[in-house]
Amino acid sequence: MRLLLDTHVLLWWRDDSPRLSPRARAEIADAANEILVSTATLWEIVIKRARGKLIFPEDLEDVMREEAFGLMPISFQHLRRLELLPELHRDSFDRMLIAQALTERTPLVTNDVAVLAYSVPTLW
Repeated sequence: MRLLLDTHVLLWWRDDSPRLSPRARAEIADAANEILVSTATLWEIVIKRARGKLIFPEDLEDVMREEAFGLMPISFQHLRRLELLPELHRDSFDRMLIAQALTERTPLVTNDVAVLAYSVPTLW
């Protein structure tokens, strides 16, 4: 199964946080699953680190390589879907993840209940 990680899920996975649900942890750890991280997630981390809103000292390229996570780039199809999304969620990064998950028909691993307003497939 292909899974797209929300930003908080990637951070909690790397921190081995108890806030990550047992199901999400098991699915991310399952080598049979293809785990994807969006360019939008990496962008969000970089911005928040630069503004001092997030402490995440790890090199993102190293993290992706160590975890063997795939990168989901932002495509024109994703941008078209994003443009059509109603403003039900205020976070621009989350809206891009929603657009990507809908376009790619890939479940979004998240505990953000605001995402559910878009009928996007989720896993938690």
